[in-house]
Amino acid sequence: MFKMRSISQLTCNPNRLWILVTIALMALIGGCATFRTAPSLSPQLMNEVRFRDRSQSKFDDAVRVTVAVPTAEENHALFGADMSGKEIQPIWVKVENHSDQTYYLISAATDPNYFSPLEAAYAAHGGLSKSEQNYFRSVNFRNPILPNTAVSGFLFTNLDEGEKIVQVDLIANQQIKFFTFFVQIPGMRVDYGRVDFESLYSEKETVELNLDELRVALENLPCCTTDKEGKSFGDPLNLVIIGDFIDVAATFSRRGWLPAEETYSSAIWKTVKSFFFGSRYRYSPVSSLYAYGRHQDFARQKPRHNIHERNHLRLWYSPMRYEGKPVFIGQVSRDIGVRFTTKTWPPVTHKIDPDIDEARHALIEDLLFSQTLAKVGFVKGVGRATSSKPRTNLTGDPYFTDGLRALLILEQGPISMNEVTSLDWEHPMTFHISD
Repeated sequence: MFKMRSISQLTCNPNRLWILVTIALMALIGGCATFRTAPSLSPQLMNEVRFRDRSQSKFDDAVRVTVAVPTAEENHALFGADMSGKEIQPIWVKVENHSDQTYYLISAATDPNYFSPLEAAYAAHGGLSKSEQNYFRSVNFRNPILPNTAVSGFLFTNLDEGEKIVQVDLIANQQIKFFTFFVQIPGMRVDYGRVDFESLYSEKETVELNLDELRVALENLPCCTTDKEGKSFGDPLNLVIIGDFIDVAATFSRRGWLPAEETYSSAIWKTVKSFFFGSRYRYSPVSSLYAYGRHQDFARQKPRHNIHERNHLRLWYSPMRYEGKPVFIGQVSRDIGVRFTTKTWPPVTHKIDPDIDEARHALIEDLLFSQTLAKVGFVKGVGRATSSKPRTNLTGDPYFTDGLRALLILEQGPISMNEVTSLDWEHPMTFHISD
């Protein structure tokens, strides 16, 4: 039989006393947070906080979608808490349905790991008072979107820095609509932020190619990236992506690929701290490689749980066009570790998986799930290197390859896997490359 113990008996034990004090403090903090913030939450805030002044809209037949991404300060005013500190980023969405169909917004398309409104409320305030529940639920986006009606509200997504790709997917009976919005967020310096894509090439330099001409042009590109002086070869140019910048960025965002910060003091410090302490840094810079006489126009990475491992790529905006769309030339590889080096700044660099083709194939497989990949092909141009006689990049890492570069043509979608077509050009090797 259990025996009841007095408070004096419990408090005589220092460990038990510490537990009681901790529980009391947690209850006090949670209660204070709820009491302090709940009265400030009201629907009137939606009009007082002017985040919708920066909204973006797109049309598709009889449907119009508008989105806005509040700043961290605006979210604090809207929700009475530091939402960014909780890694939550509310996005405001409005859907105007002037059709005779009933649509449903797919929250998981915007963020597969989105927060429910009460989950967000609890994370923000440490409790669920009635006023908080009512407020967060009232401002949440709610399906369905009936014919000739408009629905608006917030989706509670995971925090992104530098940019926010807002993907709004609407489904109806045997119908789906895709809307993609690209929203830049102040506070992080990203590589493409200083690139004016419209002025990189003059009208005379821009060349429209048909499919046969495109194949020849891609085969005649240099094999590899270079150093700044253009004297030494770096990683191979094994990737070509065709699509508008926003469509390219959105495709990678849908599959969890993130931008890379520029290499500046703050980013260097975060990289070093992540290297020594194993903390996660999702936007770690990529070192500069060069093509077309300049370093990459923008980079993307798919990080794991620490800085040591990630898939990453660099892309350059070329003067080529195919069916009116830009042709990006790039390089993709898999990082498998971090090591010190005297060949770059900062003096740490990633060690790449020497099987370059594996990273190339992994990217294709990943983007098949984006529902925007329309065509896939392979062209010569990189040059074959075997595992017994590999080439090396600028930091001395060896790599081997079948010598092909992958061509990926993107469209807005949705495109199912069985609709992806193959360009019957070159065929990559599927066996281990050796002599």
